[in-house]
Amino acid sequence: MPAEPTPPHHGRPAATPAQALAAMDDLIAASMVGQQEMAQRLGLNVTDLTCFAYVIQAGEDLLTAGDLATRVHVTTGAVTGILNRLERAGYVTRRPDPEDRRRVRVAAIPSAVARVHALYEPYYVRLNALFADYSPQETAVLTDWFTRATTLAHTYREELRLYDS
Repeated sequence: MPAEPTPPHHGRPAATPAQALAAMDDLIAASMVGQQEMAQRLGLNVTDLTCFAYVIQAGEDLLTAGDLATRVHVTTGAVTGILNRLERAGYVTRRPDPEDRRRVRVAAIPSAVARVHALYEPYYVRLNALFADYSPQETAVLTDWFTRATTLAHTYREELRLYDS
């Protein structure tokens, strides 16, 4: 039985940046292991699941292979392999771009979307209950932090790649 969210605690204890980083490291580690397990349950690897998540997120605004390569930070050649695997596994179809026949758009197969949603839905329900413990202002701060930290992570990865070149 899932643990009930704790009631909002507006007198949260102070935390240092070091404590916040340790908590973030724990979350990242738990998420990485969780993503591995989720991908395995779906018969995918983590990179393929990540690409499929971006396809789902795009909805009707179908992504190109190049869009996926940019979002996942892999080469277009690597995306071709990912899309081949996702297509063989019944997760996506490729459609010609109506405006540029040389490009391909990627569409999610509805039954695959339903499988992913069924697996993730209970977790997201719990996460939403956790967010409910925070005020709208606190949630805005969390969202801002997540967004900025994601940008920082991508920028640092690019810097490391340039350094390696």
